[in-house]
Amino acid sequence: MKKILYVASAIAFMACSSSKDASNEDANVDQAAKYAKTITAKDLGTHLFTYASDEFEGRETGEPGQKKAVEYLKNFYVNKGIVSPIGSDDYFQEVPAEWINKNTRRGKFKDSENVLAFIKGTEKPDEIVVISAHLDHEGVKDGVVYNGADDDGSGTVAILEIAEAFKMAADAGKGPKRSILFLHVTGEEKGLLGSKYYTENPIFPIANTVCDLNIDMIGRIDERHKENPNYVYLIGSDKLSTELHNLSEEINTKYTNISLDYKYNDEKDPNRFYYRSDHYNFAKHNVPIIFYFNGTHADYHKPSDTPDKINYELLENRTRLVFHTAWEVANKETRIIADKAEVKKEEKTK
Repeated sequence: MKKILYVASAIAFMACSSSKDASNEDANVDQAAKYAKTITAKDLGTHLFTYASDEFEGRETGEPGQKKAVEYLKNFYVNKGIVSPIGSDDYFQEVPAEWINKNTRRGKFKDSENVLAFIKGTEKPDEIVVISAHLDHEGVKDGVVYNGADDDGSGTVAILEIAEAFKMAADAGKGPKRSILFLHVTGEEKGLLGSKYYTENPIFPIANTVCDLNIDMIGRIDERHKENPNYVYLIGSDKLSTELHNLSEEINTKYTNISLDYKYNDEKDPNRFYYRSDHYNFAKHNVPIIFYFNGTHADYHKPSDTPDKINYELLENRTRLVFHTAWEVANKETRIIADKAEVKKEEKTK
């Protein structure tokens, strides 16, 4: 009997020790790096060769190809068990044709929709980190499909991979502490319409929005970087929050080692890219933003912007940079401060 008790105690002790070892081992793992590795060039390519195929007819706002695109996005989130913040099976924020046509001079358009998916934060669920990209492109012109693989198929599929990585982490009990909103906006090519509609009709209060990390074209190399393709342009990171800018720099140094180019962040730059993508509608509301961008190229807004021309290794690393930045913002103890937004408010009162 004593022998049996001894053996049982020994087994229990070994099991407890094993559990502690596993726990300690897990504690020593860099969780951000672990889940970032699930973002792969292969998976990004699999998505993009579908999303930017002729089947989606250039994803023109309100047209059948765009409807196929939003269904593709919805089905991805449903299949991965990533819920809608709107409720039930409804992943679409409807953007009415009447509103669209009041806010654009680029033609007459039908009803469209933003696509929203959501991972609830474990500790600060009311604080929202937005990751955005536009889902639309130029459609079909003179019978030719404008696939928009880089613009903005690359940003769209990047969000899908980032969302899946966060979901895997959440399922394993690894956060995020703050909530993440994955926001695919419509009508960017018609005047930043989907993001304008969202920020005027937010699902979550704008005051609770921590930042917007906006991805618009991250799959190619521009002429300026032919000799050094490991780069990405960052725009707006320091416009409203010194803290967000510094965090971004530190995260890149730690994980991705990309050359961060601030050429287009210059207020005097004639391209004015800061005002030309969806992050700007958040910035207008004093929400800190970062705009990730590879610059224009010979296929920009042409039917030759096809998925076979994407550099998927670069797309992978740039996507991981956004993921790591979002991870840090979502999991840090304190919410990032929009210190420069406060200064602007003070200046207005003088």
